[in-house]
Amino acid sequence: MDRLDNTIRPYAWGSATAIPALLGTDPTGEPQAEMWMGAHPGAPSRTARGTLTELIDTDPERELGPAAVARFGPRLPFLLKLLAAGAPLSLQVHPDLAQAREGYADEERRGVPLDAPHRNYKDANHKPELICALTEFDGLCGFRAPAEAAGLLDGLGVASLKPYVDLLHARPEDAALREVLTALLTADPEEMSRTVAEAAAACERLGGAHTPYAGLAHHYPGDPGVLAAMLLNHVRLQPGEALYLGAGIPHAYLSGLGVEIMANSDNVLRCGLTPKHVDVPELLRIVRFEAGDPGVLRPEASEDGEEVYDTPTDEFRLSRYVLPEGAGPHDLTRPAPQILLCTAGAVRVGADTLAPGTSVFVPAGETVQVTGVGTVFRATVRV
Repeated sequence: MDRLDNTIRPYAWGSATAIPALLGTDPTGEPQAEMWMGAHPGAPSRTARGTLTELIDTDPERELGPAAVARFGPRLPFLLKLLAAGAPLSLQVHPDLAQAREGYADEERRGVPLDAPHRNYKDANHKPELICALTEFDGLCGFRAPAEAAGLLDGLGVASLKPYVDLLHARPEDAALREVLTALLTADPEEMSRTVAEAAAACERLGGAHTPYAGLAHHYPGDPGVLAAMLLNHVRLQPGEALYLGAGIPHAYLSGLGVEIMANSDNVLRCGLTPKHVDVPELLRIVRFEAGDPGVLRPEASEDGEEVYDTPTDEFRLSRYVLPEGAGPHDLTRPAPQILLCTAGAVRVGADTLAPGTSVFVPAGETVQVTGVGTVFRATVRV
């Protein structure tokens, strides 16, 4: 197996302290938003044998196993991250596989450069993802029932919000959500900025269920995404709880530290809370205008102590082992590639001892046992 040396991405929304605290290092004063573990071309993990991308390219079947290569091709199909949100991320949605292939082919056909700020599709893959909280973690996930969203907006007492409230009450669910989101994102920017400012002041004054949106307006003054966020479910995860974000589900992470796993893609369509490009027509094509419970996941324990976060995605499978004092070894040998990440305590993997924030890549079929006292997350694929 290979100890991983991983890149930390300094996105502006990142916490300056959360990842250093986990790693036991001194903060640099700069945001440390994400630590990437995997073979993503933007920042592949490094090993003593070369980058993880180079290892896999040299012998895909040895590193990934024949079944994974046959199913996903000669590449690691997932990316594992530590994610530390010190400020809200953009409100966003991801396409399904057919939409991603269609969108990517269309932009390639039209000659849109891959690095163009208005490009929507960086690749032809979908991007389902799972976030598991290591600390208390706040996020937005999926639409509220229109009547509930109307009540939240109406409670602000802002006159310019009344047309949106009326739409939410008057139209069927999918039409109501679609029409209100469209109206928010296409409104006159100056008028919308004034409405958001009034709404933010009311949120600050009212507190309670309105509190998260005052914070959004502080980070993104005048952004229509502040109001769009009120259409979504607000979720507070406790450590060990998780959210699965499938295609078409609008979401945003607001604060906290978590382990995130996703299909290896960069396809994001933004709805707000961002200075970046928002392609409203394409966004409306991708979003699923369905209200529902956000579906907080809790791990399902198996007899051998593995706690699995069950999702419908084949490109990744996330689980964890919480190892108590005196526990015997756990055999994690699998005919598929694995990344093992320690998040607490000291975990011995083969001859290597992992401290919090350290990780190893285990090639398919390699014998591996885990002992120690602590928590280790296991990222692999379904084969």
